[in-house]
Amino acid sequence: MDNHSLNTDILILEGLKVSPEFSVPAFFLLLLIYIFIMVSNVGLVVLITMERSLHQPMYLLFCNMSVNDALGATTVIPRLLSNVFTPITERYIPYIDCVAQAFCVHVNMGASHTVLMIMAFDRYVAICSPLRYAAIMTSRTVVKLSVSAWTVALLMVGILVGLSIRLSRCRQTVLNPFCDNASLFKLSCESVLINHIYGLGYTVVLLGSSLGSVTLTYLKIAVVCLSSRNKSLNGKGLQTCATHLTVYVIMFVSGSIIVILHRFPHLSDHRKLASILLHVVPPAMNAVIYGLQIKAVRQRIVIMFTRNTRGEMTQ
Repeated sequence: MDNHSLNTDILILEGLKVSPEFSVPAFFLLLLIYIFIMVSNVGLVVLITMERSLHQPMYLLFCNMSVNDALGATTVIPRLLSNVFTPITERYIPYIDCVAQAFCVHVNMGASHTVLMIMAFDRYVAICSPLRYAAIMTSRTVVKLSVSAWTVALLMVGILVGLSIRLSRCRQTVLNPFCDNASLFKLSCESVLINHIYGLGYTVVLLGSSLGSVTLTYLKIAVVCLSSRNKSLNGKGLQTCATHLTVYVIMFVSGSIIVILHRFPHLSDHRKLASILLHVVPPAMNAVIYGLQIKAVRQRIVIMFTRNTRGEMTQ
């Protein structure tokens, strides 16, 4: 019994499968990407927090996305880095750490959708009801929407992971680059029908509500922009909407690829690679897309760099 308990409480994580000759390049590439993700996203949050001119609903909602991207990258990449030079048979992870990682991974994915939904609502109010925007999108409303987005993700994922940890465990190996909900319930020899039913319902509700609300919102925005003769309003609206849609499409397509590849067991290696890219590519691109495409943010970044350059020259 002691040996059985030990074997199921300490798991073996497959991690990143890299041949020895590519271990060093893979390690430094992932490390540089992780540093870039953290610097760009944390930097964007700090910039918006410090600059009073950016204390507007749209930019405060950006902070949610940046925090979520930093969380998602930190959940996955550091452990991948720590296992690069470790043989697969020695990549141990405590079960409780695996549960925590799976929980954070799914919260990250869930919050990505819920946060983007409230960002779409913000753009809808700004473009379709500009005169009422200040009255509707108050600081209190932004806080309520942000808390709601995170609460929904936390509750749904809490049930998802809770259904998996209730199962007994008869296996020790996690055949995935990192722990997720599927990794947890695959450790059991019990029936996982309830897990599959809730997991499918969770996916349908999350993706369906996300895709449906974003599509409906932007169709209404498109109608308003096409019927409006205010070119300035149209240009500004389309720019911010294009930025938001770009981020949404990248995130949605990346997540959908993984869901589709789950249906083809012979493509498991492709799915594992896609799952890693899901936690690397969107977080690395989001802050750049927002920072470079949103004029107000871009201007503040230029001003800050200009100040620093002038300060160094005067010294």
